[in-house]
Amino acid sequence: MPIEFETPENIEQQKQMIQWIADSTMRPFSRELDENEHARPTAFVDALWPVLSGQQASALKKIEKQLEAEANGEAPAEKKSNGRVSNHYLSTMLMVEILSWGDAGIYLCLPSAALGGSAIEAVGTPEQKLRLLKRFTEGDPVWGAMAMTEPNAGSDTSAIQTTADFDEDANEWILNGEKIFCTSGGLALDESDGLVIVWATVDRDAGRAGMKPFVVEAGSHGVKVVKEEIKHGIRASNTVAISFNDARIPADNILGSPEVQTKGGRGFKGAMATFDASRPLVAASALGIARASVEFVKEKLAEEGIEIPYGTPYHKLTAVQRDVMEMEADLKAAYLLTMRSISLLDQKISNPLEASMAKVKAGKATTRITQKSVEILGMMGYTREWLVEKWMRDGRINSIYEGTDQINTLIVARRILGYTRRELA
Repeated sequence: MPIEFETPENIEQQKQMIQWIADSTMRPFSRELDENEHARPTAFVDALWPVLSGQQASALKKIEKQLEAEANGEAPAEKKSNGRVSNHYLSTMLMVEILSWGDAGIYLCLPSAALGGSAIEAVGTPEQKLRLLKRFTEGDPVWGAMAMTEPNAGSDTSAIQTTADFDEDANEWILNGEKIFCTSGGLALDESDGLVIVWATVDRDAGRAGMKPFVVEAGSHGVKVVKEEIKHGIRASNTVAISFNDARIPADNILGSPEVQTKGGRGFKGAMATFDASRPLVAASALGIARASVEFVKEKLAEEGIEIPYGTPYHKLTAVQRDVMEMEADLKAAYLLTMRSISLLDQKISNPLEASMAKVKAGKATTRITQKSVEILGMMGYTREWLVEKWMRDGRINSIYEGTDQINTLIVARRILGYTRRELA
């Protein structure tokens, strides 16, 4: 099915509203929250929550209707819009891009289901999806997070050591281990309705098949935030390390089936399905940072009377004009790859290759674009008077989290060449 590049009218209206939010209520706080990394923007969050929860509710209601129908054994007719089965991921991608244009760090600390929601949608049962996702659409601000990375398990997520043992007498899971670099983890555990999706192994002998996701709710016994990270960029975001010391989790808070299936199971594959949904959104965030940088450079050049003469032969352009055109071309290429991966998600088509391609391209493009922007603007670009140096710092994370560029490039190579993990590592 071809990709449609026309944005549906209802989403176009949402974009205008979100752009206003990014421009009027995010940009003005960018420098302040960057300088005060661990400040909690309570008033800011309270002001935005009604808008954000309404935005999330609109998307989640569509999922709820579909899941309710599936739970009742019904098969509702697919409603197509502009050639897509659904616009859920398209809407989310465009929202992420715009909010990251406003400020990627602030976007990451805004209340939402975030990565926790991706894991719930990828692995949870229909009942779990309905029960858990509803909390992000009403009441007070709620944060979701996902805890995967460990001190000795970074890019190789299959090497996680956190364990989950079942206590039959108490009908509870007991988690032990430590997770690091958990985005919004502290916020999620601070609020009564917050939750963190924690990946642990229920059977080390089963390898990747033993990996299972658990819903750890705020206030759970034995769960503690042990460190708040000091970061190079996206400093407004909350990034923490969490310890689990005989943490007791209700039996039904394991997502999906507790059974370990060595073939066709949803253990490691469930984790990867989560990344297939989240990596295009990380790419979208990178696009927002890159767009902010390109637009700012063009604005400052225009103030000096330097325009970009599109259509002019390449050899007649100045070095700066060529640089800007290459920046824009890089941004467009990353955008198209991201749109491709998002389109497949909305069509419910497997997209591991496209998700990794988009993630790599967007991360590399944003790093190049933001660095080149600082270079073009000279010393003023390097000072903190303008936000461009901040965008350079913020953009760098997109080549690191949700799988480094190297890991995602490896995934792309395996998919294209048809090699297994053992054949190409």
